[in-house]
Amino acid sequence: MERLDRSEEFDAFYATTARRLVAAVYAMTGDLAEAEDAVQEAYVRAWQRWSKLTREGDPLPWVRTVAMRLAISTWRRTRSRLRAHLLHGPQADVPGLSADRVALVAALRELSPDQRRAVVLHHLLDLPVDQVARETGVSNGAVRTRLSRARKILGERLADSSSSSSSTSGSSVLREGVVSHG
Repeated sequence: MERLDRSEEFDAFYATTARRLVAAVYAMTGDLAEAEDAVQEAYVRAWQRWSKLTREGDPLPWVRTVAMRLAISTWRRTRSRLRAHLLHGPQADVPGLSADRVALVAALRELSPDQRRAVVLHHLLDLPVDQVARETGVSNGAVRTRLSRARKILGERLADSSSSSSSTSGSSVLREGVVSHG
């Protein structure tokens, strides 16, 4: 029963104070979406300590302070990003992914999670089979089986994509794509 009373009390508090608090934070930030986010987060934090806040008196000053601090913190982060942008210039364009890389990622997605993990640990991170076995909690034989099946699937998928775009073999795309990614 007490939980329901707390919930109803909080709901009533929110209904009577939220709009005005959003308006105050909006006036401070000039960004309605940011004001709404800061106020929402402040109410979430208030709910988490609602019993303590209500024992100490009116919770509104605490919620308002938290909302304002959250908004200021976001404003400072944004200002710092703008300064960095002005100081260092725009971020260099990231080159597009090669067709081989796109094909490799698509083929990796077709593997089971266990196979994909084994391939990434063994081929991308260059871990030996026994280390992969320890990290995945399976036997060396299970890792070898996963790698073998994964290579077969990858070879087929990459051969299909390679034959349509070039004459590169699937296994070389896997080797080059995975190694060049690291």
